[in-house]
Amino acid sequence: MVPTSRLMLLDSASMYFRAFHGVPESITAPDGTPIGAVRGFLDAITRILTNHPATDLVACFDTDWRPQWRVDLVPGYKAHRVAVDQPPDVEEVPDALAPQVPVIEAVLDALGVARAGATDFEADDVMATLARAAAMPVDIVTGDRDLFQLAEDVRPTTIVYIGKGFAKAERITDGSVQERYDVPASSYADFATLRGDPSDGLPGVKGVGGKSAATVVAQFPTIESLLAAMKDPSVDVPHRAKIEPAIEYLTRAIEVVRVRTNVAVPELSSALPRTPADPETLENLTARWGIARSVNRLIEAMARAA
Repeated sequence: MVPTSRLMLLDSASMYFRAFHGVPESITAPDGTPIGAVRGFLDAITRILTNHPATDLVACFDTDWRPQWRVDLVPGYKAHRVAVDQPPDVEEVPDALAPQVPVIEAVLDALGVARAGATDFEADDVMATLARAAAMPVDIVTGDRDLFQLAEDVRPTTIVYIGKGFAKAERITDGSVQERYDVPASSYADFATLRGDPSDGLPGVKGVGGKSAATVVAQFPTIESLLAAMKDPSVDVPHRAKIEPAIEYLTRAIEVVRVRTNVAVPELSSALPRTPADPETLENLTARWGIARSVNRLIEAMARAA
């Protein structure tokens, strides 16, 4: 049964990278161009909408995948993902994937699915802003654990986590985060800052792993409260000796790990269309790229969900 109102936010890059690596490159358009990421992305939306119905949908994109302000705070942020022999801060994207992204965008536009981005911010910040502003329950579809920090029960926000694949998508709630990491979702960013995240080039505090980070967060739920306690030698701070050399790092890194919830997202209509917005363009795209089956399945899923 479809909820009265429910907003689904798609972490588009997370989804199309997974689609690309999950679909054989032998899947091609009529002219032989690889098109597996497009088909996989569209099929993923169909699957997720079928399993997690929504009335509203926004596909969120990185306007800046590695914002300079985050790099200024932590220079190693995503540094290992910068493409070699390319202009500074160009993300390394497989050659066969890069030309498929504009096709994904064009198909979404023809379908009438809203797309959103914000200058100088990542899709994470866009999703966080839209989720916090929503007047309805929210599902955030992502393979990025950083967004666990947005799970919330009061203003219902659930993470549909696709880290193990689209077929094994998990619903992550505040309770799920507590069960997995022994910290509330509201402190997940602080926990992750202490523990570190190699996938984003964030080393964390040397010698402090997940269990140790949870112990610290249990006593000091925010990095700010931890740093305040570190200034008083009389306060018993777990792993104080390990944290002491990392105080400057923690001060900077927490601003990188926490998502922004107040970025300037252009005005949009999130309502999921029952029928394609531009049938003629969509027909041309499906014929050009040989994606009719994926598009038609998605249209059917959209009509059922909306």
